Amino acid sequence: MKAVRIHTFGGSDALRYEECEEPPLSHPANVRVKLFAAAVNRLDIDLRNGGAEQFSLPRILGCDGAGRIEVIGREVKHLKPGDAVCIYPFTSCARCDFCVVEDYDLCTRKRILSERESGTYAEYITLPARSCFPVPLGFSFEQAAAFPLVYSTAWRLLMTQAKITPGETVLIRGIGGGIAIAALQIAASIGARLIVSSSSDEKLGKARALGVELTINDRTMDLAKTVRSLTGKRGVDVVVDCIGGVEWVKSLAALSRGGRLVTCGAMAGPNPVADLRRIFWNHLKICGASRATREDFRSLLKFFNLSGVKPIIETVCPLKEAAKAHELMESRRHFGKIVLRTDG
Repeated sequence: MKAVRIHTFGGSDALRYEECEEPPLSHPANVRVKLFAAAVNRLDIDLRNGGAEQFSLPRILGCDGAGRIEVIGREVKHLKPGDAVCIYPFTSCARCDFCVVEDYDLCTRKRILSERESGTYAEYITLPARSCFPVPLGFSFEQAAAFPLVYSTAWRLLMTQAKITPGETVLIRGIGGGIAIAALQIAASIGARLIVSSSSDEKLGKARALGVELTINDRTMDLAKTVRSLTGKRGVDVVVDCIGGVEWVKSLAALSRGGRLVTCGAMAGPNPVADLRRIFWNHLKICGASRATREDFRSLLKFFNLSGVKPIIETVCPLKEAAKAHELMESRRHFGKIVLRTDG
């Protein structure tokens, strides 16, 4: 089969489009999926650079994918060859105390697909059948590959952690990235009032084209003061901040009393400076998430089927152009998901 692998850590030139063996069906509870699409994520860049968890090489990258079941193990009962599936991108060790009692989401060695085994930048993949879910109604394979990691994480942040409700005001920072756009679509669909920020006027214009009325260029405008002005000095109920670094204090300053800040990233640095008094004086809540549970994923699938919301895709590239796809993500010029067609 054709796949994109890395044999050494480095830049986009480390990605090799090459022939390799099809993955064997090594466990009776596993399935082999013929993949038609895979999404590019920031995690792929980190793994390629060697900045995340170290693993054996060569390795096929990619944690998001969609395709059709080709072969099933003898213990698999709920799937059959030909079924269209998308992939729940988190894996468990199957050996720790939590996995023994099937509390897989609490696994002490839970990882994202491709951190521990070969990923989705390939024509085929084998994985546990329990990681395969039906493609949402009306989704193409590209759309089904675009949502699992970032949309399930955004769902956990907003719905499970922040528990947003209709009418609340939500500030989404860094609009254009996968988590931020997913958060925008989810929050808008339940009737939240949205404010989005970015340092790019072009991305803010694209957000307005999606129906967002309140936008802030946080490079030229004072974020907290502008938010206070837009909310009658009250502040917002929820901030989605995956930036971190020196920007963290600005997000806290934008919150109302009793507000919630949710985060799953630290693009500008993991060690922000913050005035703790602002947190306890204003009864603020800070929630983090790095993994969505299977229940989060099931809820997200129901949301897609009922709401009609579909992922926003910037571009679709053939698998052999994975290096160009990585370069586009690293440039941060994209607005929406970057997807690879794995069947051509």
